[in-house]
Amino acid sequence: MTPALAADLPLPTELQTALPQARLRGTGVLRFFGLRVYEARLWTAPDFDADDYARRPFALELVYDRKLEGAAIAERSVAEMRRVGPFDDAQSKRWLALMKQAFPDVVAGDRLLGLNDGQGDVRFFYNARPTAQTMDADYARLFFGIWLARQTSAPALRDALLGTAR
Repeated sequence: MTPALAADLPLPTELQTALPQARLRGTGVLRFFGLRVYEARLWTAPDFDADDYARRPFALELVYDRKLEGAAIAERSVAEMRRVGPFDDAQSKRWLALMKQAFPDVVAGDRLLGLNDGQGDVRFFYNARPTAQTMDADYARLFFGIWLARQTSAPALRDALLGTAR
């Protein structure tokens, strides 16, 4: 997406009440073996601090380019969260169950949005409809760290989301 087009994106419906001051900070595309999987968009308040992302309000929006099973998205998320930091088996099982509820099967054009309030409250939406919610600061840090932590497996996507791409 070109910067001019990105700037014209309207604030997602889910954020109009929950985070009305949010602005699009950056966008990027995740590719797997050269194929587009999704476009990611980071919506932040003006005072967003990337080094303290988990304690700041923001939303991460994913617009899918292909069909994927929700359970596969959830399982991959757990694996990626382990790159960000350690957690035990009980947390893994609890978080996997949460994400299986949060992430239905998707097709091209579907949107998943995760909203972090900066206090550990995370809400998920599928095409603007709420799917799941948790109050867990560790989960917020590790889940959103998939994209925003320095340990991400996709550093170029992180840079694009944070607006620091070179």
